[in-house]
Amino acid sequence: MPNHGLRRLARPADLAAVHAIYMHPEVVPYLGVDPAPLAEFEPVFAELLASGAFFVVEKGGAVCGFHRATRYKGRARHVATLQTLAIDPHEKGSGLARAMVTEAIECLRAEGVKRVELLVEADNPRGVAFYRKLGFELEGCMKRAYKRAGDADYVDELIMARWLED
Repeated sequence: MPNHGLRRLARPADLAAVHAIYMHPEVVPYLGVDPAPLAEFEPVFAELLASGAFFVVEKGGAVCGFHRATRYKGRARHVATLQTLAIDPHEKGSGLARAMVTEAIECLRAEGVKRVELLVEADNPRGVAFYRKLGFELEGCMKRAYKRAGDADYVDELIMARWLED
């Protein structure tokens, strides 16, 4: 997949930068892996790289955000999912997250995707509001689908999706 605008495919050299953002206290609660030192995160990062669909965005030469965009196969090949999406908390309010997601959606649309799905934790109102502003609609809830290390309770995952108009 070629590079487009802000994003580029992640490279092995991005490990430390991705780890730093992923493990930031404002980010890690909403991604799929509990806090871990760099050495324990390496296999997670290797899997993201191996997907061939993990992108980073840079600002001033520094990685400041990332996302994974994967397509389904067969009868659902018109559907893609956005996952592992985060920006450096220092970029909050800068428009970077909006630009990153908008670019990802436009790249998926150019590849023939008609529907984009994502999951967001029910205890992440900022994330839910952000996706709503980008045209995603709440489609459902997976009860007690998510559990962070050290938390007593499970968290619901909200299913959100956006149909890409022709």
